[in-house]
Amino acid sequence: MANILVVDDEMGIRELLSEILGDEGHAITLAENAQQAREARAAATPDLVLLDIWMPDTDGVTLLKEWQRDGMLTMPVIMMSGHATIDTAVEATRIGALNFLEKPIALQKLLKAVQQGLSRAQEVARAPMAPPRPIAPSAPPVANDAAIAAPSAPMFAAPGAQPGPGVGMGNGSRMVHAVSQGEGTGYTLSFDLPLREARDAFERMYFEHHLGREGGSMTRVAEKTGLERTHLYRKLKQLGVEPGKLAKKGG
Repeated sequence: MANILVVDDEMGIRELLSEILGDEGHAITLAENAQQAREARAAATPDLVLLDIWMPDTDGVTLLKEWQRDGMLTMPVIMMSGHATIDTAVEATRIGALNFLEKPIALQKLLKAVQQGLSRAQEVARAPMAPPRPIAPSAPPVANDAAIAAPSAPMFAAPGAQPGPGVGMGNGSRMVHAVSQGEGTGYTLSFDLPLREARDAFERMYFEHHLGREGGSMTRVAEKTGLERTHLYRKLKQLGVEPGKLAKKGG
């Protein structure tokens, strides 16, 4: 059983979602506006939140930003709307929303999205905290494992790019070098970037890797990454990844 917070200004939708998810064995907390949602989140951390975008007092995207800013976005959030544009959905996923459901919500889509959200929460809870890795000033560089970049090094190097001249320990700047298995394609990602930029860069190379391996097939990439096709399309558009070009490279 999971604790799920449902935030929607329409009473009929709140009651319907409460009935459906309650029948699945979950404990449901209802909020009809952003203020009630704030109070519910302050009282306890739910396992999952279903959050409507258009609400009279504060819209769902603004509330999502508040939680992220205040360090309270520690649970999966699924956005819901019958009027939102793709840009709104993309913005929500950039902030940290896990998924987006378009109203009227089909029962199977709802249950699948909820299950994915709860599975993601369990994975995060089980993941061990990685111990800090000390930087040894005299450590020699290791080829094809970890590259150490100067502060002026780019956040995300194109496949096959090599660190430029003068690469060293400069101010503790570090980069991680990943190689796409089976293709020998290299990517370099800086540890010195803000978290959101580093995350976007990682996601970009992650999806480019899978698109290249699957020949640009969105169906196979969706299966590999565990995303619904609609969410995958939004994510790729958000990241500026063009499946068509990658399909040609992989072909």
